Formats: sequence, structure tokens, C-alpha cells
Amino acid sequence: MSEKQEKKKSTSEEAEEVRDILSAVSTEVPALIKSIIASVFSEEAGRSMGKAAAAFYKELKESGMPDAVAVKMTEDYIGVFTSLGDLLKGKGKGISIGGEKGKELGEEIEKRIKEKLAEKKRASEEEAEED
Repeated sequence: MSEKQEKKKSTSEEAEEVRDILSAVSTEVPALIKSIIASVFSEEAGRSMGKAAAAFYKELKESGMPDAVAVKMTEDYIGVFTSLGDLLKGKGKGISIGGEKGKELGEEIEKRIKEKLAEKKRASEEEAEED
């Protein structure tokens, strides 16, 4: 096999590998996000969060924290979970996972990868022509 054929095969194999990676990412990432959201908003997660908040409040009170401060700190503690949930649902301050912005980002990534592959292919072809 000539060097030109080997370079062409190498570029083709790289393009196929990138396609495989993008295909896996496009199916696996949304499934992973859905799974995370489901686990955060499940009945069991709610019970666990309630128990954790109660234990946190109890610990604050037992250490001598004034009631108003303990309540405020517990609210802030629960707020962390709520903020995390909002982020995962795509409602975080300007941050979105999925939705229209996610689709646009995916399209832009795909476009840039195709451009880079095309550039690499052209360069490879030019090198082959020079040989």
C-alpha cells in the first residue's frame, strides 16, 4: 500500500472514530442527565434530603446555635439541594443542560469537528499530491 493510500485510510479511520464518539456522546449524555435528574427528584431522594436537613438542624441546636440562626442555616443547606436541582433541570442562572441552547451547542460542536476533519483531509490530500 502506498503512503498516499495509507494517509487517506488514516484520515478516513479518524473521521469514522470521531463519528463513533459523537454518536456515543449524543445518546449517552442525555441518558446520563435524565438518570441524574430522576435520582435527585425521586421519592427516596426527598426522604434522604429531609433526614439530612433534620439531622443538620438537630446538630446545630445541640451545639447551642440560636433557633433563628439554626433555621436560617438549615434553609440555606436545603437551598443547596434546590439550586443543584434547578441547575440539572436547566434553570440555573444562564446555565442550561439540554434544551434549545444545548441543541445549538451540539450543532456548533458538530460543525467545528466537520470543519477540522475537512481541513485535515485537504492537508492530507495536498501532501499526497506533492509526493
